[in-house]
Amino acid sequence: MQDHLPQSVRVERRPVDESESRRANGPDWDRYADEYQATHGEFLGDAGFVWGPEGQTEEDLGILGDVAGRDVLEVGSGAGQCSRWVRNHGGRAVGLDLSHRQLQHSRRIDEITGVVVPSVRATATHLPFAGDTFDVVFCSFGALQFVHDIEDAVAETARVLRPGGRYAFSITHPTRWMFPDDPGDGGLVASQSYWDRTPYVEVDDESGTVAYVEHHRTLGDWVRLLSATGFVLRDLVEPEWPADHDRVWGGWSPTRGLLTPGTAIFVADLTPGRTTP
Repeated sequence: MQDHLPQSVRVERRPVDESESRRANGPDWDRYADEYQATHGEFLGDAGFVWGPEGQTEEDLGILGDVAGRDVLEVGSGAGQCSRWVRNHGGRAVGLDLSHRQLQHSRRIDEITGVVVPSVRATATHLPFAGDTFDVVFCSFGALQFVHDIEDAVAETARVLRPGGRYAFSITHPTRWMFPDDPGDGGLVASQSYWDRTPYVEVDDESGTVAYVEHHRTLGDWVRLLSATGFVLRDLVEPEWPADHDRVWGGWSPTRGLLTPGTAIFVADLTPGRTTP
């Protein structure tokens, strides 16, 4: 959930591969991590589990089920807030993130809270774990939007999950890609095709290098991908904006949130006896 646009960048829509996406997004999150945690840390909580800007928590939604005694992997863990919540509820949570600086914030909060989240620096497309290691894999607005090779990321999740394991992730609601990323009235007017999957790219004007990338998939894309990888979709949660919630977070706001969905949470289980593509 990024909400920054430096003045020195220009926005483009053009193809970007996995290598270029990774080279852009890792350093971008390293640069942005301090501001992100300073701006949103209190809202997220040191050991809180927020699924999106609407503020709904795992305590509210119960998407993961009872995590006590279960092995849990958070992909795109940032400062480990969600994993810390899992550990406080009896789960054995492990964090994974591409950003070194975000993981430094995780270590800082470990020391503050005394709740330590073992974490590793890696990418969603190459999970450094043996097969059948976890009962739950989740991602709260983490790595998935920043990955080009999404088939690899979902296949890796299926590989490390035990049969019957739960996979849950929240992303920007795919319908939001029709609208400008504007928290005001301008963000309510559709200006581009929902079916245009061309990535959103920020390019540094001075160096000409790609500085930030997000990838778009439609709701149907996600359903087909999960099904093809051996998952059964159990739920698609579209959190409503609370009437008394006045927080503006990038393109999320009461102006838009009370009228259009901003977050989609996919909840799926890995089919026992599956064969991963």
